[in-house]
Amino acid sequence: MEKFKDIISIPAYLPIMNIDTDKIIPKQFLKTIKRSGLGKSLFYEMRFDENGNPIKGFILDSDPYKSSKILISGKNFGCGSSREHAPWALLDFGIKVIVSESFADIFYNNCFKNGILPIVVEGTIIKELAEYSKRKDNIQIKLEEQKIIYGNKNYNFKLEPFKKKCLLEGLDDIALSLERLENIKSFEKKMNQSKPWI
Repeated sequence: MEKFKDIISIPAYLPIMNIDTDKIIPKQFLKTIKRSGLGKSLFYEMRFDENGNPIKGFILDSDPYKSSKILISGKNFGCGSSREHAPWALLDFGIKVIVSESFADIFYNNCFKNGILPIVVEGTIIKELAEYSKRKDNIQIKLEEQKIIYGNKNYNFKLEPFKKKCLLEGLDDIALSLERLENIKSFEKKMNQSKPWI
């Protein structure tokens, strides 16, 4: 997993509540176990009609939002099933930060395991950030300082230290296990000596 770096981007504002993981990446695209290639199908049913033709007006298909690294959305983002393909699709599209008033727990945790920073803010902050999206102005996300900087304002967001460490150091579940490789080897050696029949 790549180490998370400070983000400067024009945010894309998707003012919809309860966006579930099936909306983020529909079930027909879950056949792959690859993390790449899913971005083109992100929000598929909102971007394409039943014949696969683009639907005009979806924010992430128009300039400058098609290059946005920050998505601002409504409450309860990522609800529904626990599919990890949802953060894979967002990341493959280029989204590195999602700002919402609330997230579904499983989706929230899956974001950190895949290099996405989900930020919980109050509704008033959503409204202020949405104005920057409408004006096509950049905002900045500084993870180390836990700040959203927009214009002459900044907002300090809360984050668990362990989750912050994982993003800053690019640690997914495999990398965390490998950090304890020597302990694992030592345990296996002891087990082989004390219980060789196992």
